[in-house]
Amino acid sequence: MATKHIAVLVGSLRRESYNRKMAKALMAMQPSSLQLEIVEIGQLPIYNQDLDENPPREWIEFREKVKTYDGVLFVTPEYNRSVPGVLKNAIDVGSRPYGKSVWEGKPAAVMSVSPGAIGGFGANHHLRQSLVFLNMPILQQPEAYVGGANKLFNERGEISQDSTREFLNTFLRTYASWVERFPEAGQR
Repeated sequence: MATKHIAVLVGSLRRESYNRKMAKALMAMQPSSLQLEIVEIGQLPIYNQDLDENPPREWIEFREKVKTYDGVLFVTPEYNRSVPGVLKNAIDVGSRPYGKSVWEGKPAAVMSVSPGAIGGFGANHHLRQSLVFLNMPILQQPEAYVGGANKLFNERGEISQDSTREFLNTFLRTYASWVERFPEAGQR
């Protein structure tokens, strides 16, 4: 089984973001069948259809990079019961120009991470709505709403709770199996 390369999009730009810590923790425990890599999104100019004729260099580089991945893992906080603007912008940039979406057919998984008790439930489901429209097959189970993020990490950024580590390992193994079902995704 060949290693699948997975783009990880982190929906928070905050320096000490729990979501970035989670993405790094997932990378540290990734199964051998996956190679997770954070793809930065903070540098992307805001999507404006007027720029499609002569897109900014950052859009072109982002689109070309995402095309090479076999799947996408979204790790996001919840802002106002939805996804952060920076993540929505990255999705919009990658979906255009119309008919040339870089997301088409890429198997996805969504993890929302929050200090709150409901673990970013609203953002997780709001993001899933966009991914359905973009024709990204989305891992259904296990759902990943990670609450109490302010208590999950030790001083080295590692997951400090055994039960959370077990859940994350199950999530990653299940996502690895999901990605295997879509062998053509990275060749688009």
